[in-house]
Amino acid sequence: MIGGGVGRVVMSKEKRYRLYIDESGDHTFHLADNDNHRYLGLLGLWFDTDTPYKACAQALSDLKRDIFEPHPDDPIICLHRKDMIERKGVFRRLRNPALNERFERELLRVVREASFCMTCVVIDKASHRTKTYRELFHPYHYCLAALLERYAGWLGLKGSVGDVMAESRGGREDEDLRTAFGITLQNGTRFHNPEQFQAVLTSGEIKLKKKEHAIAGLELADLLAYPFKREMIAERRGEAPPEDFSTALLDAARPKMSCQAFTGRVTGYGKVWLD
Repeated sequence: MIGGGVGRVVMSKEKRYRLYIDESGDHTFHLADNDNHRYLGLLGLWFDTDTPYKACAQALSDLKRDIFEPHPDDPIICLHRKDMIERKGVFRRLRNPALNERFERELLRVVREASFCMTCVVIDKASHRTKTYRELFHPYHYCLAALLERYAGWLGLKGSVGDVMAESRGGREDEDLRTAFGITLQNGTRFHNPEQFQAVLTSGEIKLKKKEHAIAGLELADLLAYPFKREMIAERRGEAPPEDFSTALLDAARPKMSCQAFTGRVTGYGKVWLD
């Protein structure tokens, strides 16, 4: 049983999952004239914590060791999208075209072979800020509640249980996130009552880890959050997203989008738009 009066006794035969969360965009109400500030995307992907996750984590570790050849005194390499694009630090090796081609090919293979399910929630902050009736007003927390609804619903349908891990943003923001997570589980949401969350979530606290911990699930969420958000914005505008490696990465993960069990519909399940 977990602390805080939220949670359940977990039977050993139940499959356990972990939801990994990362964001794309500005989580504040800053609304500069560009999409990165106006739209916030929160991507969550979840793994069976046993063999499926261990296999993916090992495959990522092997890939990093093969491509970047880390020094024994500095063995941790975090696949951070921004650093990769800017070729910063260890990613300077990707300036070699042949090595970069091999890295991209192998990363796509790892994503295609990984066994996980994912959902992206995107919010238009320009519209959201006008909805003063909403109880959860912070855009990150509002997206989080929508993501938790989908995750908890999926766990309930599968007869499984799980917990949640997100990227640490530091200081006050982490404390606010812990509070928002706890309130969501204790009070429920408009579409999920507290019992529905508590029946499937094994912890009343969200786990927070920094990028430098190189958690495989958080690394994948970081790599997929931007292309997923970009695609959803483009679809909203009737546009096609650019053809680049980010799109190829999303294409590799696309079969893993959460969907309605009986119809296969992704909208509202794997893709959630809030305004």
